[in-house]
Amino acid sequence: MVSNSHFDEKNKVKELVKIGLMSALIYISTAAINVPIGPGGVIHLGDSMIFVTAILFGGKTAAISGSIGMTLFDLLSPYAIWAPFTFAVKAVMGYIAGTISHSKDGKGNNLGRNVLAIIISGIWMIFGYYIAEAIIYGNIFAPVATIPANFFQVLGGAIIAIPLTMLIKKSGYFK
Repeated sequence: MVSNSHFDEKNKVKELVKIGLMSALIYISTAAINVPIGPGGVIHLGDSMIFVTAILFGGKTAAISGSIGMTLFDLLSPYAIWAPFTFAVKAVMGYIAGTISHSKDGKGNNLGRNVLAIIISGIWMIFGYYIAEAIIYGNIFAPVATIPANFFQVLGGAIIAIPLTMLIKKSGYFK
């Protein structure tokens, strides 16, 4: 008979591995293809992987993995000044997306809820980076210029994440 402590320990290890793998995937997705656009804006594939993580594994895993992966990118790039803001913005973004997509026992299986999760967490991201830019630049007007880039970053993430998660879920791999 397996004890509860052994079961809990095994689940903790699985969760740590999952967070580590998704953090690495988010970092790689951000670092592999990133295009700086204007002041403060960077288009990349990292958000799509945060959305995939949120829909597959829920808010906690997406919050931790998203904040680690994206912050690591900032720290290892010319965008290090953004790291503390990215940590907070991406953690909340992942948590919102995962919590909504897994609400009402949805477990990320409801397409409408997944789209809503991306929209609401995307609005948060745009707002969060607006505040971050206002603090960094000391100006509440300058960040307006990067709202379109942040919008397209979220849109691109959604366009990749929704079909990808549908395929992954259809495969039955994570059942």
